[in-house]
Amino acid sequence: MNDQFRERFMAFDEAKKIQDKGLYAFFRPFKARQETIVNVNGKNVLMFGSNSYLGLTTHPEVIEASENALRKYGSSCSGSRFLNGTTDLHQELEQRMAKFLGKEEALVFSTGFQVNLGTIPTITRKGDTIFLDKLNHASIYEGSRISEASYLRFKHNDMQSLEEKLGTCKSEGIKFIIVDGIFSMEGDIANLPGIVSLAKKYNAVVMSDCAHAVGVLGENGRGTASHFNLTNDVDLIGGTFSKSLASVGGFIAGNKETIHYIKHKSRALVFSASMTPSATAAALASLDIIEKDDSIRQKLWENTRYAMEQLKEIGFDTGNTETPIIPIYIRDNYKAYEFVHKLFEEGLFVNPVVSPAVAPSDSLIRFSLMASHTFDQIDEAISMMVKVAKQIGIRLQSKAA
Repeated sequence: MNDQFRERFMAFDEAKKIQDKGLYAFFRPFKARQETIVNVNGKNVLMFGSNSYLGLTTHPEVIEASENALRKYGSSCSGSRFLNGTTDLHQELEQRMAKFLGKEEALVFSTGFQVNLGTIPTITRKGDTIFLDKLNHASIYEGSRISEASYLRFKHNDMQSLEEKLGTCKSEGIKFIIVDGIFSMEGDIANLPGIVSLAKKYNAVVMSDCAHAVGVLGENGRGTASHFNLTNDVDLIGGTFSKSLASVGGFIAGNKETIHYIKHKSRALVFSASMTPSATAAALASLDIIEKDDSIRQKLWENTRYAMEQLKEIGFDTGNTETPIIPIYIRDNYKAYEFVHKLFEEGLFVNPVVSPAVAPSDSLIRFSLMASHTFDQIDEAISMMVKVAKQIGIRLQSKAA
């Protein structure tokens, strides 16, 4: 092997430093399915680190639909959507998602990351300008980075900052504003009313990535645009099936001309294998459930309100969250790792978010709710967090702790 090539990777020691301290908290293997209690390396722990907001990954109807599709279609389509990878299930899912999101058409990709990787550079070109919230998901940034368009960042959910960027942009090309519907680490909701207002003023196009919002916000979980009654004002709605919809894959929905163009021009779609039939069927079954029964989503919000009330009373720093994604700000990388490690020892699974993903001063623990959690489980998890916070010197802002 080329020595220079080998040395390039030998120099990477960020993960090893954490491993050497016994605090590594990534790639933890599960030995059974993910429910509110999970088995990790033979240890049963409470799960508060999942994106399965509605808890549908183990729902009998979802599993049955997936099993039936596996038997009927086999394990893979063995090709891209463009060639031999499209089944009637894919087409049904696209039609259903378009109707669900209030758009003319939708297109299904094999992952949510690929939606942004395949959509953004396909529909933007040289001379266009993309406007990105500073805290957008990495897939949005990656799709923008490989686009021939230029891109500008505005301060998180700051409409004055966005307007300054829009106002100083001299390009005569298309102005394209892209935001997360719910921000995946911070848990706050995009200010779509403000964004839509500015888009109309500056003749811009708006795209909302509702990966974490579908199933959570809006009528029966139709996402952030529905939540604000702005479905007709948001041009494109993207997202993933890997969270509330209990599967894997992604979607983009919009007017029929745009979707038709992406379908034929997106390299990430044309040259990638399609969603497996079983995954497609699982997403369809999940959509059936959330369309006919909103009580599951309502239970998610009951859990969210219950947890938030306690966490704020105790004095944890939860930032500006307003959704089932609750950040517990530690604001110190090492203590964040230590917090997660000791919580796991106590019996609680949560995820650390540290630099370079965020600034060290913004390091946090991502505590996320599912509809399937009980109040007793929430109480137990919070009790563990209070205990460990005291052990390692995390300051709480209330005497209630």
